[in-house]
Amino acid sequence: MSDSPNISTVFDQAIAEHLRVIEALSVQQPLLWQIAVIMTDAIVAGRKVLWCGNGGSAADAQHLAAELVGRFRRERRGLASLALTTNTSILTAIGNDYGYEHVFRRQVEALCVPGDVVVGISTSGNSPNVCGALKAAQDIGASAVAFTGAGGGAAASVADFALCIPSNDTARIQEGHILCGHMLCDWIEQSVCEHEAAKTEVLSR
Repeated sequence: MSDSPNISTVFDQAIAEHLRVIEALSVQQPLLWQIAVIMTDAIVAGRKVLWCGNGGSAADAQHLAAELVGRFRRERRGLASLALTTNTSILTAIGNDYGYEHVFRRQVEALCVPGDVVVGISTSGNSPNVCGALKAAQDIGASAVAFTGAGGGAAASVADFALCIPSNDTARIQEGHILCGHMLCDWIEQSVCEHEAAKTEVLSR
């Protein structure tokens, strides 16, 4: 046990870095508001939010899609959202026939329509398959949103909106992504519920 890491260099350092990154997100609230609005507008208009990413970012894509389709904090109807990371037959067929860099782009071409929102999650911002999905979204007339790390990478230059977590550490970036994703889900859910309540009230008059 003498070779075990020191608690201060593992736990204390991680907590301190996490807090620094999370506190720095306060300045990005105007950007988060813009992203929340386009997502809400898409869902209210009968469109959907599509998510993609690799590895831990694939898990985040599935997590956030589930919060919208299922529920986050409120009882309401299911909201249209889809993770492009879950169908192994599609992923392996496209990867085998066209190459792994096309696994998300091809799905965007097949499933995305104008007015949708495509979110590409990449801690480096340089995942070719994520960048391909964002480019395909723009070609279709959908909004392209990138979740990245410091600097943004190639995805930030492709996307309409780029949420860049101010860190170069993958774990800290992913923690920032899921917090921002949860805040977006909270905003969308509340906005949709308020919109539908107001619509019901008008129709009942």
